[in-house]
Amino acid sequence: MEPAPRPPGLIQRYREELQVRHYARRTVNTYEQWLRRFLRFHQLRHPREMGSAEVNAFLSHLAVERQVSASTQNQALAALLFLYRELLDRDLELEGVVRARKRPRLPVVLTPEEVRAVLQRLNGVEALVAGLLYGSGLRLIEALRLRVHDLDFGRHELMVRDGKGGKDRRTLLPERLGPQLRGHLEAVRQVHRQDLAQGWGRVILPHALGRKYPNAAVEWGWQWVFPQHQRWRDVSSGQQGRHHLDPSLIQKAVRRAVLAAGLTKPATCHTFRHSFATHLLERGQDIRTIQELLGHSDVKTTMIYTHVLNRGPLGVSSPADLL
Repeated sequence: MEPAPRPPGLIQRYREELQVRHYARRTVNTYEQWLRRFLRFHQLRHPREMGSAEVNAFLSHLAVERQVSASTQNQALAALLFLYRELLDRDLELEGVVRARKRPRLPVVLTPEEVRAVLQRLNGVEALVAGLLYGSGLRLIEALRLRVHDLDFGRHELMVRDGKGGKDRRTLLPERLGPQLRGHLEAVRQVHRQDLAQGWGRVILPHALGRKYPNAAVEWGWQWVFPQHQRWRDVSSGQQGRHHLDPSLIQKAVRRAVLAAGLTKPATCHTFRHSFATHLLERGQDIRTIQELLGHSDVKTTMIYTHVLNRGPLGVSSPADLL
């Protein structure tokens, strides 16, 4: 007689609860890490034996000892609230739970000349990705997750699928990047044909599309626009394919370019997105259109860019300039 299978552990059940609610994969992994840190902090006591006092002790440790930011502290709190509310069916006493107050921070924005200086110091794929970050207002992970069928050269637009918050949106595809992108895609297609000839060439599909459309994984339209140079191997099935580029490759390249350009601003990949929105505002584009291009749910999020315009949010000039 075979022994009964062991019931899933706390962490496995926690992951499953997140996945059932269609949380993003990165969110699932991040929340799991916060749960593990919480358990280790309290010497692996079961969460049922703990409550608001232990949660507060952990959050205080993060703020005082680890000196994490307010957003990081609130992220840890969100992970623990999900644990107690959804998995343990128990609501913490919210009045006793510390919520960190986030201070508004103005985004770092580059001038058009500074953007040009950075982009000129990038080459190849890194230059193309950075060009889309600035020219389309994409987040880095959104650019890397683009598939071939998301690019519409005829309409000069691209589709962002399953972006932040699980939302889809359309945004601009810069005309000046068209020739470079076409040449890049032709090189990628040659690599894909070689993979197919060797019996590989499959790509990971979202959700259950791989079961619904078994042949879609080898179709050209579903391939990544920016695939990795090396194939990965699925340990369970033995199949090989290509994932998209790792974000760290682009982040490091942009960092080197910023330093080479002699900029003192703490610019990152996300700075291109901030610059995209600010430069559109400076050219007179309405805030609602920019909100749609960026994929913001609330226009208040987009309004922050009015505070970094050279002329101020209402076109106000300094009295010193009138002397």
